[in-house]
Amino acid sequence: MKILIVGSGGREHAIAWKLNQSSHNPEIFAAPGNVGIMEIATCIDIPVDDIDALLTFAKDQNIDLTVVGPEVPLVLGIVDRFESEGLKIIGPNQVAAQFEGSKDFTKAFLTRHGIPTAAYGTYNSHEEATCALGKFGFPVVIKADGLAAGKGVIIANDEIEARAAIDDMMKDLVFGEAGACVVIEEFLVGVEASILCFCDGLTLLPMQAAQDYKKAMDGDLGPNTGGMGTYSPSRVIDDAMMGTINRTILQPFIDGIHKDGIEFKGILFVGIMIDGDDIRVLEYNVRFGDPETEVTLPRLKNDLIVIFEAIISQKLDEIELDWIDQNAVCVIMSSGGYPENYEKGKIIRGLENVSGATVFHCGTKMSDGDIVSNGGRVLGVTSLGDDLESARAGAYEAVRKISFDQAYYRNDIGK
Repeated sequence: MKILIVGSGGREHAIAWKLNQSSHNPEIFAAPGNVGIMEIATCIDIPVDDIDALLTFAKDQNIDLTVVGPEVPLVLGIVDRFESEGLKIIGPNQVAAQFEGSKDFTKAFLTRHGIPTAAYGTYNSHEEATCALGKFGFPVVIKADGLAAGKGVIIANDEIEARAAIDDMMKDLVFGEAGACVVIEEFLVGVEASILCFCDGLTLLPMQAAQDYKKAMDGDLGPNTGGMGTYSPSRVIDDAMMGTINRTILQPFIDGIHKDGIEFKGILFVGIMIDGDDIRVLEYNVRFGDPETEVTLPRLKNDLIVIFEAIISQKLDEIELDWIDQNAVCVIMSSGGYPENYEKGKIIRGLENVSGATVFHCGTKMSDGDIVSNGGRVLGVTSLGDDLESARAGAYEAVRKISFDQAYYRNDIGK
């Protein structure tokens, strides 16, 4: 069986790592992949947004299944193109990908189907957006409507910060056309959690929840990032709360896409805010989360190919997920200055010294025989343990064995 993974980050490395354990003994390709993926797959130098080249490669190589990691090719319609050629692919089509591609699309869906979320407004002009600021109080959340590489959400503490954020998005277009339209919504307090779900359009099968750390610095300080670490299972979501989430958030999603005539097959990521009994949706993503995948898949006992095949055949209701009874902690090692200004090309040392943990490559490449940094988030170091503290200790023990110039990581992941 031949499998193509589209993507080059830690999420894609974790997917490849898990698929490589399948009883189907797949031959794995990755486009473009990274140094870590290269150890278990053949990496092909095709960008994730070059749909034509990806399609040609899949047809020429007789790829049996394609798994899409990042959101960009999904929003560009890679699933529609592949399915039009009779190829099997995991991910939602272009219409369903709007759940991540447009904040307004998601907020309108949530409101229309009574799924709890923050109050909001959508604004297409700078004047409308600035005039609406007083409507939501402060702090206030300002979001670029389109894709902004995980950076298009600003929490403004006062009107000065809010006006500056709107100027950046709508006047200066710091996020390109993604910020030409903005969503402004009330600020929610509480604890964030992430729920990844397999979805075949008929059944939504949630994985065990993970806790993500978005802020750049210890103590949840600094700017938002793509994620500085995570742990699983969540200590916030118990069985009773999961029942509430199923009833008020997950099942209404399935009911909603049916009413709206939306076909969704792939991975649904649900970001939620929990404040006591108040549980509200922050966002949807239409793919595996990163770094949530790096703690979720190592705990999953099931054969991932079997699950993917059930999604394609719409037989997900026949699957029961099975989890190892251990905790997982992932610590992200990033480039100094991330998520703003940082340098690439730093030689990574000590990877050969790591034992008892799994190192997922998030942003790496080979240069003159050395493994070097090639992104803001460079490595995701994941450890399992019988309890959260032992998993945490294992992750940090491994992190301390790895070094590169200006390496930075949070010290409180799992606390």
